[in-house]
Amino acid sequence: MSVSQATQLRPVIGIIGFGAFGRLMARYLAPHMALRVYDPRPAEPNGQSYGAVRTDLAAVARCPVVILAVPVSSLAAVVSTIAPHLRPGTLVVDVGSVKMEPVAIMRAGLPQGVEILGTHPLFGPQSAADGIAGLRIAVCPVSGRSGRRAAAFLRKVLKLKVIVTTPEAHDREAAAVQGLTHLIARVLVAMEPLPTHMTTRSFSLLMQAVDMVRHDAPEVFEAIERSNPFAAEVRQRFFSLAAHVEADLARDG
Repeated sequence: MSVSQATQLRPVIGIIGFGAFGRLMARYLAPHMALRVYDPRPAEPNGQSYGAVRTDLAAVARCPVVILAVPVSSLAAVVSTIAPHLRPGTLVVDVGSVKMEPVAIMRAGLPQGVEILGTHPLFGPQSAADGIAGLRIAVCPVSGRSGRRAAAFLRKVLKLKVIVTTPEAHDREAAAVQGLTHLIARVLVAMEPLPTHMTTRSFSLLMQAVDMVRHDAPEVFEAIERSNPFAAEVRQRFFSLAAHVEADLARDG
């Protein structure tokens, strides 16, 4: 069998959205899948495609597996656009930072017979710079059986730690795990320049955490803080407790 024939026999995955995270996915999926990608933005002149073939939106939507790597704010429009092109049995996967809203959008907008899997890779281009083996991904099976096979692929082939959960349970935990991380990072970045020479180990680790998220697209912060229905409560508790600490310091002084 020729190399071209072997390539043609590989499973085909379509990726809608080929930004930083779309390219990260392509990097690790390309050895195992044939990739078709769509992004309305022109390809970057020196951008790495990892063998992914750019094509139109309808062609990507006709792939057996379609991954929606778009901001949560754009998801409803994308779902509406691809719905007429999806084939029965297609597995549609989102990779958003929140899960309740994207899953609700996919349930409402995708046609009957399409299978749905919500996922949230708990890493990004910065934290995955040295590889993804051992990193975590949350998986929310919604409909169909293909999600189980996808979870097995993520665990056995990509060596990810798969956390099976529900959209609500995911968002409750992510409100603190991501909400606080991005909130504190946003404040610390606003305080820069901060010391870089006479630093403690704990401060350096704190700034490493900031560096992991400082270059995330603005849509990521918006989704984490605005689209997660539990994030506001976590923020309020954080600021309330911070105010108590400030009051204690003022009183003791």
